[in-house]
Amino acid sequence: MPQSESELAARVALADKVAVAAALNLIEDRRPQSRPRIDALLHALSGARASGLDHRVGLTGPPGVGKSTLTAALAREYRARGKTVGVLAVDPSSLRSGGALLGDRARMAFDPQDDGLFVRSLATAGDTGGLSSAANAGVEVLAVAYDRVLVETTGVGQTETDVEHVVDTVCLVIQPGSGDVLQFIKAGIMEIPDVIVVNKGDHGKLAQRAAADLRGALERLRSAGMGGEPAVWNLPVLVTSARDRDGIDALVDTFEAHLAAVSGEAQLARRTHGRVAWAISLFTRRFGEHGVATLGGREALHEKAEGALAQGLTPVGAAESLGALYLAAIKAG
Repeated sequence: MPQSESELAARVALADKVAVAAALNLIEDRRPQSRPRIDALLHALSGARASGLDHRVGLTGPPGVGKSTLTAALAREYRARGKTVGVLAVDPSSLRSGGALLGDRARMAFDPQDDGLFVRSLATAGDTGGLSSAANAGVEVLAVAYDRVLVETTGVGQTETDVEHVVDTVCLVIQPGSGDVLQFIKAGIMEIPDVIVVNKGDHGKLAQRAAADLRGALERLRSAGMGGEPAVWNLPVLVTSARDRDGIDALVDTFEAHLAAVSGEAQLARRTHGRVAWAISLFTRRFGEHGVATLGGREALHEKAEGALAQGLTPVGAAESLGALYLAAIKAG
């Protein structure tokens, strides 16, 4: 294996699966002494990326809606279209080892000889929000190596919306007959999807009715002035059957259409916002609300994180910079 982070990043850019796995192993290392190496790797990856090639799609929704099966079907469709695919499946953690339970990967059957496809599970390790703390960096790794990155969250509730910070397109997956329609309409999670999918379309009329209910509810929200005015994208509701692979091609077409609609400045702004959120998350995980208050509150912390990133720091480096400011403030009394 390469000895330096720059050499590792160069191998990742060639989609070397051994190097990709090694990079993901590094970013999952939570020991403090690994932070400089992770920071160096992220710096090197930013220089290795060919701009404009990757698209990051997140699939979120409650447990049991078929996210893993849908993710696998999407990966196959992308491969059929000649796109390379990296899949990051965030799994619950083992209570004994702390590692991912690998339930998602067990439900995804792929050709291990396919060099254009890579699947990795990340353990939540107690993190909330539907993602692992390493997911941000994991997406950065896969985005250098592959054309399309699919991020499958753990089963989430109504307020766990971290996925919007790591992807370009958020797909909310629900199932018919579960009561999710009304629950999500009134919940904060409805503010983040770019695409809504009613999966298990093989349920027939039940799935079609759920989709119709969603479209009607969204239209009523917009009419009441609660849904906002779509600037470049009108939230679509699709029906798929991951089991029967029905509607998968239309869903990929919709993802590609969303990428075309938001590419450029909008996509850059979204990724920048996500990197700021990543840096703040790393800082608050170490120093908590006392750290936030010491640096002047959330708005001031956001501005400081933006400034650190504008200077060319990675989110890991920005979090370290914020930590240094906090420690200096504590020392100054």
